Amino acid sequence: MAVKIRMTRMGRRHRPFFRINVVDSRTPRDGRIVEKVGHYDPLLNDSDKQIVLNVERVKYWLDKGAIPSDSVSQILLRLGVKHKYAEQKASKAERARAIAKAKGKLFNSTQRIEVQKAAEAAEAKAQAEAEAKTEKAKTEEKAAEAEEKPEAKPEPKTKTEEPKAEEKAAVAEEKPEVKPEGGAKAEEPKAEEEPEPATEPEAKEAPAAKAEAETQGEEAKVEDEEKKE
Repeated sequence: MAVKIRMTRMGRRHRPFFRINVVDSRTPRDGRIVEKVGHYDPLLNDSDKQIVLNVERVKYWLDKGAIPSDSVSQILLRLGVKHKYAEQKASKAERARAIAKAKGKLFNSTQRIEVQKAAEAAEAKAQAEAEAKTEKAKTEEKAAEAEEKPEAKPEPKTKTEEPKAEEKAAVAEEKPEVKPEGGAKAEEPKAEEEPEPATEPEAKEAPAAKAEAETQGEEAKVEDEEKKE
């Protein structure tokens, strides 16, 4: 009878718990067991309490020719229990790795992932170098264009612009003053009243009346002299 040491899953969903059993290789996973030698609880925080194993019984069955599964073999190596099946598996893996390397092929998924990461890193590096070269070329072109173009000098102001400035100042002065608040109109200063000039007929009558008065005085003097005689 071929005997195996393997794990049987127990527990509920999202809460796995495994029993380490010695079973017949022909029985199903949840079939009849020969002996229970321990259990494994991966959800415990304390790593020392995750594995509970009867090491003496495990060694007994290993000496009898029991073959541990890959998971049980890792658990045994973790606890320091060495067995020939682990050594045989490691030697086979080394031999297969050497053959794959000689043929230039990848041995396992880990090597494939490493090669893929190295290729992606090399591609990213090449792309970054290409972008740096293009940016450098653009900056050099811009510098060359700036050197070729003469500096733009400010154009002198033409004479036509000066009168425009004067016209703007005159328009600003002619603008009406802002009315004071409250709607009251600003009182304009009244012009001083000047005497009205005399009209032409009055100006002419004044010398004529003076001349008549003089003639009347002379006639009165002549009449007085005649009376005295």
